[in-house]
Amino acid sequence: MDKNTDASVREYLSFLVGGQDYCVDIMQVREIRSGAKATTLPHSPSYMRGVINLRGTVLPIMDLATRLDIASDEASGRSVIIVVAQGDQVVGLMVDAVSDILAVRSADLQPPPDLPADNQRSFVSSLTIKNDIMIRVLDLSTVLPRFESEVA
Repeated sequence: MDKNTDASVREYLSFLVGGQDYCVDIMQVREIRSGAKATTLPHSPSYMRGVINLRGTVLPIMDLATRLDIASDEASGRSVIIVVAQGDQVVGLMVDAVSDILAVRSADLQPPPDLPADNQRSFVSSLTIKNDIMIRVLDLSTVLPRFESEVA
């Protein structure tokens, strides 16, 4: 049965942000880095922590907890950066920890419920459950800002 459903299985990189479980399509992940200190830039949105030098390229770093409006313990010092790409846009997402690589069947993805007070709804494309843990699938096309207009 598994061989017949291989085409409907996608892999996701799961991670923690503010004690909550999220994941992104593994095909959008370029690399995982730790310990990089971002250089801040003036007049940046509050969720942009700055930039780092990634092998000669200036890479913008986004604090995902701030972007998703999740209360987090700043003292925890998010130290993992997931470098993701959406089209030709490459950004580092600052998260608390990387958890696992998940193989998820498309039938196991459920749309998020309509909740009028949920500010994160547009950032979450679907939900899945693994080992009794609800994991949110991020939609990078809505999470990542349009740098031409938002970040100078």
